[in-house]
Amino acid sequence: MTQALVIVDIQNDYFPGGAMPLEGSPEAAAKAAKLLAAFRAKRLPVVHVQHLSTRPGATFFLPDTKGAEINEAVAPQAGEKRVVKHTPSSFRGTDLQEHLKSVGADQLVIAGMMTHMCIDSTVRAAFDLGYACTLAHDACATRALVLNGKTLPAAQVHESFLAGINGLFAKLAASDEIAAGL
Repeated sequence: MTQALVIVDIQNDYFPGGAMPLEGSPEAAAKAAKLLAAFRAKRLPVVHVQHLSTRPGATFFLPDTKGAEINEAVAPQAGEKRVVKHTPSSFRGTDLQEHLKSVGADQLVIAGMMTHMCIDSTVRAAFDLGYACTLAHDACATRALVLNGKTLPAAQVHESFLAGINGLFAKLAASDEIAAGL
């Protein structure tokens, strides 16, 4: 059994001053950076997922922009896998599954952004593909959403999506707990 860390979309556009800033993105990135350091120290597989928007009218993660770059807090090192995606799921249209198989990973630790979109999609797809997933709930961030004219605060969106995937699709754990258990 091999664990791999999958860091999803911790990119500059999600930080203050970016095109789509998320609530708590610097704090979530710092937690993900601690996980990344722990995986590196144990020489466990690490995958960096980068979203590049190719759909017409996209306003963030535009190719060849500073905002689309992976944030320096979790920047890939030489030899670490980078997966480029164009949809919310880190598996759809990418070689992520093939790479995970090639390194023998059957357990995934997932961290990243946005909880309600790319994290939710990636966790559910990973479950469907047979991976045992742990989601570092404190190493994720999201934003407020509007439904029927009512604004749902980012914390409520985050907790609601975590509640929806907890148990069946993934085990939720704090990043410190995950790192200590490696």
